Amino acid sequence: MASRLVKLAGMVLGAGAVGALLYAERARPLRRQTRKAAPRIARNVTMGAACQAAIMAAEIPLTERIATRNAARRRGLSGLFGGGILGGALAFLAMDYGFYLWHVATHKVPLLWRFHRVHHVDPDMDASTAIRFHFVDMVVSLPWRLVQVRVSGIGPRGLAAWRKFFLFSVLFHHSNWRLPRGLDEALSKHITTPRMHGIHHSQTPCEMDSNWSSGIAWWDHLHRTFRNDVPAHSITIGVDDPLAERDIPLLPALKAPFAPRPAIRALA
Repeated sequence: MASRLVKLAGMVLGAGAVGALLYAERARPLRRQTRKAAPRIARNVTMGAACQAAIMAAEIPLTERIATRNAARRRGLSGLFGGGILGGALAFLAMDYGFYLWHVATHKVPLLWRFHRVHHVDPDMDASTAIRFHFVDMVVSLPWRLVQVRVSGIGPRGLAAWRKFFLFSVLFHHSNWRLPRGLDEALSKHITTPRMHGIHHSQTPCEMDSNWSSGIAWWDHLHRTFRNDVPAHSITIGVDDPLAERDIPLLPALKAPFAPRPAIRALA
């Protein structure tokens, strides 16, 4: 009974946090939106639901199985440091850093960019953009996710905590919430913020090739890919290629990665 109450309380708190975020991005918008919100949100939510189905069917069962073995055998990075709080913290960081590397790859490897481009084609950016991905992208990324879990040595509890952190982080930094400038700058030293990630969604290649972090921002500072010198009002969100406008709606977006000549951004 107690565990059910704790789970219910967590769900209520999570829903409340997401609701507050959705309210905040409309009460204090960071960028002026250029398209009608309802059609964008509807198609983004539809794409997000398909992605969640793919994750539930494949990623969660496989990663949880590996995480359970990690805990039982004390293997991976966590096991190397004896597990416990230190091992768990290092495994958590390794999971987040692994996603930084994967994110860079999705822009630099043409095959991966075909699918990731579906996310960037969104002409405006808010919390719904965080779930606008091609469902096949979830399948393509699965082998790397399994490597992340195995190498990090993260256990079931750590994996669940990382998933919750990652989900709220992507909703937060994709949101159109204008934080006070000083607070945004302070937070961006440690976590990815809306202003920081907005630069990454710029159509300008040199701006898009920055701010790859999706949770902890240390990786951009470490690799010198961090930027905060582009004003939000000067950024044009989306992808600058001839087929971008065509691939915004739902069905064209789902077909785009499989087109004979998909529009692929020149790699930096």
